[in-house]
Amino acid sequence: MGLFSSFDINASGMTAQRYRMDVISENLANAYTTRTQDGTPYRRKVVSFEQRGEGVSEFGRVFNRASDSFKGKGVRVGKVMQDTWTEMVMAYDPSHPDADENGYVTYPNVSVVTEMTNLIDASRSFEANATAFSASKAIAVKGLEMSQQ
Repeated sequence: MGLFSSFDINASGMTAQRYRMDVISENLANAYTTRTQDGTPYRRKVVSFEQRGEGVSEFGRVFNRASDSFKGKGVRVGKVMQDTWTEMVMAYDPSHPDADENGYVTYPNVSVVTEMTNLIDASRSFEANATAFSASKAIAVKGLEMSQQ
C-alpha cells in the first residue's frame, strides 16, 4: 500500500460519514412530518456502506485484482434504505388534520435519541478518519524533509 492510498482511504471514510450525517439530519428534520408528497408519513432512512472497488462481474473482480496496486480501497455508500422494520408511532390527537377516523395520527418511525446517537457515532468516525489523514500527511511531510537532507 502506497502513501497516497492512505489519503484515499481516509478521504472515502470522511465522505461516507458526511453523507451519513446528512441523512441523519434529514431524519431529524422530518421527525414529525405526518404527510409527504405521496400522502404517507415520513419513513426513517438508513445508510449502508460497502467496500469500495468491488466488482460485480467476473471481469470486474479480475480487473480489480490487477489494479489493486494502483488504487486505494476504502468505503462508499452502498445504498440508502427506508426503515421498514421499525413501526410507525401512533398517537391519539383527533384535532390533527392527518388524524384517521378513530382520531389517531401516524407519526414517522424516527427516534430523536437514536438519531442523535447515530449522529455522534458518525461524527466520531469522521474525526477518526480526519486524524488518520493528518497522521498520514505528517508522515509524508517528514519523509520529504528527510529526503532533502
